[in-house]
Amino acid sequence: MAGSAAVLEDSSLLSGLDRKLVRLERIFALVSGLAVFSLMFLAAYSVTGRKFFNAPLMGYVDLIEAAMPLMAFMGISYVQREGGHIRMDILIGSLKGRALWLFELISILFILVLILALIWGSWSHFDRSFDMSKPFWSRDSSIDISLPIWPSKLLVPVAFSVLALRLCLQAWGYGRAFVLGLENPVAVPLILTVAEQARLEAEQLEGSE
Repeated sequence: MAGSAAVLEDSSLLSGLDRKLVRLERIFALVSGLAVFSLMFLAAYSVTGRKFFNAPLMGYVDLIEAAMPLMAFMGISYVQREGGHIRMDILIGSLKGRALWLFELISILFILVLILALIWGSWSHFDRSFDMSKPFWSRDSSIDISLPIWPSKLLVPVAFSVLALRLCLQAWGYGRAFVLGLENPVAVPLILTVAEQARLEAEQLEGSE
């Protein structure tokens, strides 16, 4: 399952690249959150228009479909950086030292291969939809309001490409930790124990007072 994690930083090149990439990941995550927030207003507007004025929002379903990649994929790399994706920690929690870093490295490499395949497939899907010679550069559009679909399709390989960069950095971090026998490597999520989580929460509460 997902747990709280910490990402350490230092003056190394790897940590510097991690800090640069996380800026982009935070922007993507913010855009994803704003998309979710905006859909709440669209839903309220559509329901209010239907109930009181018999005029729901035109193309509401089309707008939701177009926003799906924003909500589903734009924050995926940031969550990977923070160690927030769902996973089983029963086996991993029993590993320590180089065995742990080797297991994490192998897992990251498997995920990276899958993501590279998804980038290739999603880019091909976008390429079939995009055409410079067509109106709005689109070979296909939504049903109700003829909204071009290619921008939504383009977001998928873009978001996966950022995730691929994150996975490369994490593979570097885990590989470095395995070779050097590091206890607390940088640029990778270190799963916190319950006691560590409680200590960090207490420190945050003390800092807010």
